[in-house]
Amino acid sequence: MKKLFMGSVLAISSILTVTGCTSVNATTDTTPATTQMQKQHKAGMKEGMHKGDMRGPMSQLDLTATQQAQIKAIMQEKYSGHKNDRTKYQAERAQMQQQMQTLTNAKTLDTVALNRLADQQAAKTKQRFIESVQTQHAISQILTPEQRQKMAQLKSERKAKGHHGSKQRKMHNQAQ
Repeated sequence: MKKLFMGSVLAISSILTVTGCTSVNATTDTTPATTQMQKQHKAGMKEGMHKGDMRGPMSQLDLTATQQAQIKAIMQEKYSGHKNDRTKYQAERAQMQQQMQTLTNAKTLDTVALNRLADQQAAKTKQRFIESVQTQHAISQILTPEQRQKMAQLKSERKAKGHHGSKQRKMHNQAQ
C-alpha cells in the first residue's frame, strides 16, 4: 500500500512539474522564434556597420579604407532612396494585390486588365534589375582588377555551394 501511495505521489508530482514548466515557457516565450532571429540578424548587421566592416565577399577582398568608404557611400545612396519611398511602394503593392483579387474574383477573366497588370509588374522588375546591375557596376569600378577577379571567384564558389536559392530552383526545375 505504501509503495502504491508513493508511486502515485511521484506520478502526480512529475505531471505537475511538466505542466508547470510548459505553462511557464508558454507565458514567458511570447515572441515568435522568427522575430527573435530577425532581431539578432538586425543587431548583427548594425554591429558590423558601426565597426565599418564590409560583409560577405567584400570582407575578403582586402579593401583599402578609401575603397570601403566609396562602396559604403554607393550602398547608402542606393538604400536611402528606398527608405524614403517605402510607404509609396507599400501602397502600390496593396493596390496591385487588390487588382489581382478583383481579377481573380470576377466571373470572367478580363485579359486586357490582366495584361496591363502583368506589364506593370514586369516594368517594376526590370527597373529593380537595372538598378541592381548599375550598383554592381559602380562597385566594380572601385575595385582593382585583382579584386574583381577574386570577387568573381568568390561569387562562383558561393553559387556552387547553393546560395541564393539555387537549390530551390534546381528542385523546381526537376519537378517540371
